[in-house]
Amino acid sequence: MSEEISRIQSFQVDHDLLDPGFYISRKDGDIITYDLRTRKPNAGDYMDNPTMHSVEHMFATYIRNSAIKDDVVYFGPMGCQTGFYLVVQKQTPQTVFAETLRVVEQILAHEGAVFGASRKECGHYENLSLEAAKIEMQRYYEVLSKWEDMTYAYRKE
Repeated sequence: MSEEISRIQSFQVDHDLLDPGFYISRKDGDIITYDLRTRKPNAGDYMDNPTMHSVEHMFATYIRNSAIKDDVVYFGPMGCQTGFYLVVQKQTPQTVFAETLRVVEQILAHEGAVFGASRKECGHYENLSLEAAKIEMQRYYEVLSKWEDMTYAYRKE
């Protein structure tokens, strides 16, 4: 017996129209999944694993210590290597955008080791680079600091 499988919402977005930015990917009640797109999809410029891994450690730590920490559900990299998902409940998109910008600034100002950079804390701790995280976040900061579309919607055409 064969059932038809529905395409998930993120596969219904034309990725060729996406630019780096801050988007609402989906809403599930009071939970919103944000698309923190740091690179243009399908453009041949993808994050390497140390970059994704390092941003994940840094961003997840700072956002889970932010003003919205109690409402953060998840933060992690996209498999396509062009951005990250941030899942938050009960907060407005404007608040999440402001906290995202603040976290990016904190990463850029961070001195010392990458959070969780030890064998006890991470399953591949040698694969971390603060420099790589800062380079990625500088790229993203340049996008966010000029961001004007406060609907946070994907472009349709």
